[in-house]
Amino acid sequence: MPASYCSIEKFPGWSAAPDFFKSLLTEYACTRILEVGSGANPTLSSEFVRSNHLSYTTSDLDAKELEKADAAFEQLVLDLSTNNVDPKLNAAFDCILSRMVGEHVSDGERYHRNIYKMLRPGGISAHCFSTLWTVPFAVNRLLPDPLTDRLLNIFAPRDNHKHAKFKAYYSWSRGPSKKMIQRFERLGFEVIRYTGYFGHSYYSKRLPWLQPLEDLKAELLLKYPVPQLCSYATLILRKPG
Repeated sequence: MPASYCSIEKFPGWSAAPDFFKSLLTEYACTRILEVGSGANPTLSSEFVRSNHLSYTTSDLDAKELEKADAAFEQLVLDLSTNNVDPKLNAAFDCILSRMVGEHVSDGERYHRNIYKMLRPGGISAHCFSTLWTVPFAVNRLLPDPLTDRLLNIFAPRDNHKHAKFKAYYSWSRGPSKKMIQRFERLGFEVIRYTGYFGHSYYSKRLPWLQPLEDLKAELLLKYPVPQLCSYATLILRKPG
């Protein structure tokens, strides 16, 4: 079974993301890459893209976000949660990546079906995302957006020009349960690796007394994993060649 578990310190969705994605591109000899939802902030640098002669497309729902991206990247306005994806994109990429995007997709099944169509045979998709049922993300899903915007500014302030907050749906954003693995297999994918990560640091600055309890919970979950209680996950899928 491809499921595994780690502590939050090993989650590659932030500063470790470039090395994580570079290793996958090397391992699977990928040269035509699409990053979903990366907009102004593709994970890999323009210098890396140019020096390795990659065709690297950054996509977003919003053309204005794409305008902020470096000219080294091809730009594509794209919504993978609809049925209106251009057929010309079928089998166009040998790697499709996303980082902290999956939780914002309104229809996870359609999203991954579209990715499957857009991959060449033997191509891979790799995703880093937050998962629903840890407390901060459950709050983000269940409370009204204006309130969660205010909470985010308190607990994790960010540069809104480069890192705007987008609505989170958490459709198919779950830890590596058997049910989730079977969902991806039914779409035709081979699930190569599906890793859940326990813990988060949202309490550390504003509620420091609560952070040790969260850390203790994460330690216990590493010993006795419950995939539904992951905070984050990484997923690597392959379209059979």
